[in-house]
Amino acid sequence: MKKVLSIILGGGAGTRLYPLTKLRAKPAVPIAGKYRLIDIPVSNCINSEIYKIYILTQFNSASLNRHIARTYNFSGFSEGFVEILAAQQTPENPNWFQGTADAVRQYLWLFEEWKADEYLILSGDHLYRMDYSQFIQRHRDTNADITISVVPMDEARASDFGLVKIDESGRIISFSEKPKGEALKAAQVDTTTLGLTPEQARQNPYIASMGIYVFKAQVLTDLLRQSHEQTDFGKEIIPAASKDYNVQAFLFDGYWEDIGTIKAFYEANLGLTEQPHPPFSFYDEAAPIYTRSRYLPPTKLLNCNITDSMIGEGCILKNCQIHHSVLGIRSRVESGCTIQDSLLMGADYYQPFTERQTTCTEETIPVGIGANTTIRGAIVDKNARIGCDVQIINKDRIEEAAREELGFYIRSGVVVVFKNAVIPDGTVI
Repeated sequence: MKKVLSIILGGGAGTRLYPLTKLRAKPAVPIAGKYRLIDIPVSNCINSEIYKIYILTQFNSASLNRHIARTYNFSGFSEGFVEILAAQQTPENPNWFQGTADAVRQYLWLFEEWKADEYLILSGDHLYRMDYSQFIQRHRDTNADITISVVPMDEARASDFGLVKIDESGRIISFSEKPKGEALKAAQVDTTTLGLTPEQARQNPYIASMGIYVFKAQVLTDLLRQSHEQTDFGKEIIPAASKDYNVQAFLFDGYWEDIGTIKAFYEANLGLTEQPHPPFSFYDEAAPIYTRSRYLPPTKLLNCNITDSMIGEGCILKNCQIHHSVLGIRSRVESGCTIQDSLLMGADYYQPFTERQTTCTEETIPVGIGANTTIRGAIVDKNARIGCDVQIINKDRIEEAAREELGFYIRSGVVVVFKNAVIPDGTVI
């Protein structure tokens, strides 16, 4: 894998994950109480012995830069690195990244200096565990110019993805980008050719692209230099290339979730608490997910009732009820609180002791969850200050609402409290 260069696409403005992306790039969004989305593809690369990793980004990249700089430091005796490349203006190209392919095109001069045999193109907002060495070996064995990782897909979600058709050899012969109606029906295939049972094939009659690609280095260079008007891999570059190049499919049969929306992000996090076998587990010693070492103290639980939940380190929880929830690092929950079906991202810092000595009768609201508060079916971003006797329960069952001035959004029925938001005592959402 020494001749493989990994390029992780940081994504666009992340509008579908707003307000979690209001102050941070999409790959920097926290997940599972202590990680960030970018840790998933970077850890997969490290576990696959791919150590040359670039991350392309152009929106709100300050926290992403900070996280990468503090987390990934390879030995001085290796050529390994994890570096962020931000969009920049040059005499040749005065524009921002216009799409996934354009982002790679603008830095092609840098990538070529490594003289890699293959380029591995990854997304920065997926949750999965994958050994890329198997993916790349399949690419080499079939002498493919491009290999795309694919998953079987059911009809309910198929129209959200790019769909492909393959022949008996695994070569991709047609593409459909997020088809609807009749076009969706036409994209159906017999997925038993991928090794699925007849029953599984009936449930998953589509093949969806994961947005993960391996290119022969020269092929990628040629494609990007020939077609400057084509700016996106999935919509333009790869479908056009399938006519003249050997484009192969690689079946991935593990858990994979595209965390592009608030609903998907919420469900993926709470899915981690399922018993006895969650769809994705961070407890795999053979392929760990790495993140920043923070050296936090253990979590302190004072007379709490906690079921089916994950609690990050450094939390202080007092006399509260927590069910089917994920609490991030440095979370503070005061007495009498009920947290259910929720994701609390925690805090970036501890407040001085004197600042926390406030009662529910005072104006200053400390970071954390105030006494006698109920939170149900919600996401609370970092450093939020939730007052006493607050109810975040979406009592009117609203699906979509924008209350930026009040510090929260509702998306797909999930209440999302902004980072650094202040919710006054007695508020009912």
